[in-house]
Amino acid sequence: MNKNTDLAPVALYARVSSDRQDVDLSVAAQLRALRDYAGKNGYLVVREYVDEAESGRIADRPQFRKMLDEASKPEAPFHEILVWKFSRFTRKREHAVAFKSMLRRKGVRVVSITEHADDTPTGKLMEAIIESVDEFYSENLMPEAQSTPNRPLVSPA
Repeated sequence: MNKNTDLAPVALYARVSSDRQDVDLSVAAQLRALRDYAGKNGYLVVREYVDEAESGRIADRPQFRKMLDEASKPEAPFHEILVWKFSRFTRKREHAVAFKSMLRRKGVRVVSITEHADDTPTGKLMEAIIESVDEFYSENLMPEAQSTPNRPLVSPA
């Protein structure tokens, strides 16, 4: 039997934003960590998707969309998507809920290699907290001038 047929097919997704490249782990470092994790944990990497200079607050990222499209096919080429951190997948909680739900219905899971969140009730709570903190962090990075136009910068007294 071929050794590779025993391995679970997985996709890797790496992303850095244009305004956070100095803080986020580089794409090369993310991919290195993801490949290492896959090799040590019984995965066969069948796809790699990379979005550079793309904000995690935006869902319309070229490689992200391509990954979701391929995962939605009746015969998806992978059953899990590995990310370095959940914030690489998205920095908006509503996107996380929507896209991960859609993927789960297709039999595809998103797994962070650095943030443990399994399918137990506690794991699901931890994932939701991590995603909420990621969104909070991202929103607080925006300069006040870029705040949502319909939301006042100072709350009325």
